[in-house]
Amino acid sequence: MRKLIIWNLMTLDGFFEGPHPWALDWHQYAWGAEMEAFSLEQGRAADTLLFGRRTYEGMAAYWATEDGEIADMMNGIRKVVFSTTLARAEWNNTDLVRDDAAAEVARRKALPGKDILVFGSSELGDTLLRAGLVDEYRIGVAPVVLGGGHPLFKPAPQPLPMALLSARPLQTGCVILSYRPGTAGGSAPA
Repeated sequence: MRKLIIWNLMTLDGFFEGPHPWALDWHQYAWGAEMEAFSLEQGRAADTLLFGRRTYEGMAAYWATEDGEIADMMNGIRKVVFSTTLARAEWNNTDLVRDDAAAEVARRKALPGKDILVFGSSELGDTLLRAGLVDEYRIGVAPVVLGGGHPLFKPAPQPLPMALLSARPLQTGCVILSYRPGTAGGSAPA
């Protein structure tokens, strides 16, 4: 079965974007040669990206006109956008799915292939996490306190412990943390 991995940058105070959509100028505190290499490494291990509508629209608008190795990866990889409001998805290699996201992701995980990545898309990520479909959470903690914005994790009725898989400090001060959803002792839910 394929792994579903959620990747996001987050500030020290827990925000994945500032107070307005796409307020991401703080990414500069995490970006550098090591983050670029990590992005490419992560992309090579995957063959599908999943997005919610808002993240998809922003990513498509940005990457469709960019050049370089990361842009080539982003534009060439299979993409899936989950939305009930989009009329069509025109970014190269994109499937539009209007059905239940959890059921569709479970179906795709059972197919042969490489890793499946969720970039951004905190609401989609929360849905998939609560459905027990997430195999790994990767968080790049940027060395900045934003003071406000949209939190990466949504309020939930009960805690969801995470087992630390790895911690990778970068020269920029960013730390890439990898977790497996599970118990504090490290075992993943069945």
